[in-house]
Amino acid sequence: MNSHFDFENILVDTKDLSQSGVVTITLNRPKVLNALDTHTLREIVAALSGIKELSPIVVLTGNDKAFAAGADIKQMLAAKPSDQINDDREKLWTEFCSFPFPIIAAVNGFCLGGGHELAMACDLIIAGDNAKFGQPEINIGTTPGAGGTQRFTRTVGKAKASYYALTGEMFDAFAAEKMGLVAKVVPYRTTVVEAKECAKKMAQKSPMALRLIKEGINAAFNTTLNEGLKLERRNFYLTFSMDDQKEGMQAFLEKRPPQYTGQ
Repeated sequence: MNSHFDFENILVDTKDLSQSGVVTITLNRPKVLNALDTHTLREIVAALSGIKELSPIVVLTGNDKAFAAGADIKQMLAAKPSDQINDDREKLWTEFCSFPFPIIAAVNGFCLGGGHELAMACDLIIAGDNAKFGQPEINIGTTPGAGGTQRFTRTVGKAKASYYALTGEMFDAFAAEKMGLVAKVVPYRTTVVEAKECAKKMAQKSPMALRLIKEGINAAFNTTLNEGLKLERRNFYLTFSMDDQKEGMQAFLEKRPPQYTGQ
């Protein structure tokens, strides 16, 4: 497989896939601080679709200045409600969130608005110590539209989400970690390396177990506790039909590394 797909606004690097099971997608619109327009989101989803059958762990990142500094204001300025309804962003967000394997956001610099929503839609965030987060839509007379009032509130709680969404203030990586938005803060020059190391650890696990755990955690966001527990039990029982479950437990008893096949 080629190490880079041919896209306009993103770079897709698969050189680590065969050895470590990791694919890196880099937002590549530096002149606009990686502003997230529909075309860029469409390319991300297309890239994920193209690699899904390979069971990869994905690292999604930007550059040192910005993960993504919001949505593309130029695209939105002249838009009417009908334009927003007819835009395929809602479908694209749904497809992004339905990717079956873990996606790790490696965030440096500005992570604002739509960029913040993209990072929150990933499975976890590893942030550089220069990262700045926020939902600044209130500053331009509009509201978050892709999770900035929903995922943000569910993650950090009503008081913190209300404060930052209603004032438009930014907050740093250490505040984000304290609120539970970020899994880990690292020196910004090592953010992608740290995210890849985390991805490599995941890639050594059973691909099917990864999928089922991701499904269960997402269900905790989207269902009641009782429904989530039903799904969790179903997934747990399902693993006992898998070769990987037998291999993992046998390897543990034999004190050797497991050799998973995804079956």
